[in-house]
Amino acid sequence: MPEVLTAPLVVEFPFTRSLGPVLSAFLTGLRERTVLGVRAGDGRVVVPPTEYDPVTAEEIRELVEVGSSGTVTTWAWNPSPRRGQPLATPFAWVLVRLDGADTALLHALDAPGPDAVRTGMRVRVRWAAERTGAITDIACFEPDDGPAGDRRPAVHDGEFADPVTTLTAPARLDYTYAPGRAQSRYLQALAGHRTVGERCPSCHKVYVPPRGACPTCGVATGTQVEVGPRGTVTTFCIVNIKARHTANLDIDVPYVYAHIALDGADLALHARIGGIPYDQVRMGLRVEPVWSEGGRFPDHYRPTGEPDADYDSYKELI
Repeated sequence: MPEVLTAPLVVEFPFTRSLGPVLSAFLTGLRERTVLGVRAGDGRVVVPPTEYDPVTAEEIRELVEVGSSGTVTTWAWNPSPRRGQPLATPFAWVLVRLDGADTALLHALDAPGPDAVRTGMRVRVRWAAERTGAITDIACFEPDDGPAGDRRPAVHDGEFADPVTTLTAPARLDYTYAPGRAQSRYLQALAGHRTVGERCPSCHKVYVPPRGACPTCGVATGTQVEVGPRGTVTTFCIVNIKARHTANLDIDVPYVYAHIALDGADLALHARIGGIPYDQVRMGLRVEPVWSEGGRFPDHYRPTGEPDADYDSYKELI
């Protein structure tokens, strides 16, 4: 039985949003070592502030300053910090009700171990050495031996020099992909410059890449069929936005990604088209794979020089 492959994969993109007056003041305040909340319609002080009342959904704008110390309302120990978390050593996730606030703020508590953490303990903000106007301007919380404060929230106008108006947060998902037996065989064949699909025993369609089962009939597809290597462009798109640099995506724009029906296959796969100006790619174009030195899969497909395929020969694969 062939080895089932696995590979670490990352999906990552930056998410940028504009900030309204409330969140702009909150994040700019953190940069200035000031914690702001907002007063809701029922008089409660909400920290972190929200733009709309959590009870009535009405817009709220009355900003108030609260303390930088507070009380832990609940917590959970994190023995194995992950990439991008506030601390690299084991820490506690805590909900902290800052002095003057009526709701709790989630952040990390730097503590030597779970025995040093308890509900009701006093903590204070540890400010980051360099602050840019983000929640990470609070590096973490740390134990505070001082007494509980009786600070009352003070009205704040939310005005700061050079306010923060946008927020960019990188969204990232790290996971391990296991393609299964059918696609493992497909990938192993690609490493030998061969393209292998699987045939459905019921409808007799050949699927590339194989999925191990026919998506139409729902039965297992165990019979391997070698297809291609040439094929036909069935449809395509022109990419005008440059991808972030990775091993495979440092490509000048514009370029073309296309669905390609390999000869003998009943399902089109997608790949980049090269060796031809982007504005000359067309439906019906006959193409063949180009392998980079040592590559485990085609780097791109290029025109074969054959006459274009007749539309009726690929119309069912669009």
